[in-house]
Amino acid sequence: QVQLVESGGGSVQAGGSLRLSCTASIQITNYAMAWFRQAPGKEREFVATIMWSRTAYDESVEGRFTISTDNAGNTVYLQMRSLKPEDTATYYCALGTFLSRRHDQYTHWGQGTQVTVSS
Repeated sequence: QVQLVESGGGSVQAGGSLRLSCTASIQITNYAMAWFRQAPGKEREFVATIMWSRTAYDESVEGRFTISTDNAGNTVYLQMRSLKPEDTATYYCALGTFLSRRHDQYTHWGQGTQVTVSS
C-alpha cells in the first residue's frame, strides 16, 4: 500500500514563503506527483504536477510556486513564495501514473497539511 506523508504547512504572513514536503513509501521516479489544495467550502483544485522533468502549474501559482523532487526519488516538494491570503487551504500531495490536472486521475493521496496566509 502506497503511503504519502505531507509536512511543512503552517501560518505565515502575506509575502512569506513555505516549503511543503511529501514523502512516499515507494520510489516515485516513474510516477506523476501532484499538489492539490482545498479551501473550506470550495472544490479541490490543482496546484502543480511533476513527472520526470516535466512540470505544470495552475496559472494562479505560476511564477510563485515551484514543484521538485529529491535525488533519492521518494520526496516531492512544493516551494511557495510570495504567498497570498487566497493561498490559504489544506494542501494534498497525490500520486498517479501520468501527468494530469484532474484530481480523479490520481490514485493515492496524503492526509493533507494546512497552509494559512494572513494579510
